[in-house]
Amino acid sequence: MSGFQFNPADDLPADWRQGLFAGRIDRGEGPTPVIIRGGHLFDVAAIAPTVSELMEMDVSSIEGIDLGDLEGFGLSPEESAPFRLLAPIDLQCVKAAGVTFAVSTLERVIEERARGDASGALAIRQQLENEVGSGLQIVVPGTEEAAALKSVLIEAGLWSQYLEVAIGPDAEIFTKAPVLSSVGWGQQIGVRSDSHWNNPEPEVVLAARADGTPLGAMLGNDVNLRDFEGRSALLLSKAKDNNASCSLGPFIRLFDEGFTLDDVRAMDITLRIEGPAGFTLEGVNSMSQISRDPTDLLKQCLSQHQYPDGFVLFLGTMFAPTEDRGAAGEGFTHKMGDKVSISSARLGRLINQVTTSKEAAPWRFGIRGLMANLAARGLLTR
Repeated sequence: MSGFQFNPADDLPADWRQGLFAGRIDRGEGPTPVIIRGGHLFDVAAIAPTVSELMEMDVSSIEGIDLGDLEGFGLSPEESAPFRLLAPIDLQCVKAAGVTFAVSTLERVIEERARGDASGALAIRQQLENEVGSGLQIVVPGTEEAAALKSVLIEAGLWSQYLEVAIGPDAEIFTKAPVLSSVGWGQQIGVRSDSHWNNPEPEVVLAARADGTPLGAMLGNDVNLRDFEGRSALLLSKAKDNNASCSLGPFIRLFDEGFTLDDVRAMDITLRIEGPAGFTLEGVNSMSQISRDPTDLLKQCLSQHQYPDGFVLFLGTMFAPTEDRGAAGEGFTHKMGDKVSISSARLGRLINQVTTSKEAAPWRFGIRGLMANLAARGLLTR
């Protein structure tokens, strides 16, 4: 995506000057935590050398070095850019919740029954819609009603491991990506070169402190390989965790008086794909349709686990494109060069261009590299 420049008017919410944001940039020295307050960009590396540490502080009272009005910067994803925009997190674990919407739940069951073969999806989808109907949309997970629906579906031979996590007491929580491997706004996003049935997953991603307190939200693309996961749920890691397969950004919008968790609960996430030969596809992920409250998903993520550096959590998506892009009945899959735009009125816009995980820039800057960089800059002396 050479030549891309971040534009606050297009890529941040309309009220961005009234909001409080956190993220990272690189001015040629290495990753630098920043906050946006009152429309200005502040370098806070001397106070908090990592975003993980920043999120454990009272961000509203941190000053930092005022770098000027954000609109005066030519933020870009390019490595050679004077002000490079990075993924907004660093040491936090990247977790994800799966099958949290009724529509996407049915699509996971379809993948499973089709054994990853897109050509068989249409007939299975019609059968499931006829048998299940609106049952999944109205039942509350973990309740007696959910248990009763489970019994009915088992009797009909339609039960699935995906339905277990969709309406059972325990949500699906998995690790999406290693620490520091996420790509940010404008960077290429990767799908495996040997995948032939895949799609983007536009999601809200919560950022939480070590104790699980939600501090803010951002946009994310939880790239999904439907053929791999459809062949076997044991291939989930290979379907989800590949080079450049996790995109986050553009910044974390922190909760304050003007932006709360209730805004997340009511949020619509829009997706637009622009591909070769004039192809376009649009969709909406409505958080109001989620089957589990975000606070419940945070608790299930913590469960009997600890995240001393904090964590971020993809909340899931209802978007599972079924429109044919190639052969009839095979549904949607990415083509190289697709431009994926994920937007929200309260979070802004996240843009990435699709390539293969082999062709995407390799991930080489890990925890050891970050610590060495921060030490060389004198930021670990406190």
